[in-house]
Amino acid sequence: EYRGLVKHTGGCHCGAVRFEVWASADLHVFNCNCSICTKKQNRHFIVPASHFKLLKGDDNLTTYTFNTHRAQHTFCKTCGVQSFYTPRSNPDEYGIAPHCLDDGTVQTTVTENINGKEWEKATKEHKTIRDTSKP
Repeated sequence: EYRGLVKHTGGCHCGAVRFEVWASADLHVFNCNCSICTKKQNRHFIVPASHFKLLKGDDNLTTYTFNTHRAQHTFCKTCGVQSFYTPRSNPDEYGIAPHCLDDGTVQTTVTENINGKEWEKATKEHKTIRDTSKP
């Protein structure tokens, strides 16, 4: 158990992939405008790897990479939903899609736009994107 955090559960559309994640009930979600995030409307919040647990579906995940191949865009082989991924900005952490969480544990959501079209500049200048250890 993580002090001040709640356990959220979630998964893909078909239910083949399920996970739990410890995060604040008040989510800080990033809305990125890079090429892939724009195409798939990838809004996400970032958590340390220690706060994430895949409950089922490891064998039903596949991964897409491009450009630097640092971001690992994992998605369900059956329904195609990306409920989490490994972000380029935080390769030892997880980006969680808040819309893939089960109902009942999120109190509020604040969405912040991030200029992924100028990724290097945006992540260098951003105050909190690389420090997700604090709720």
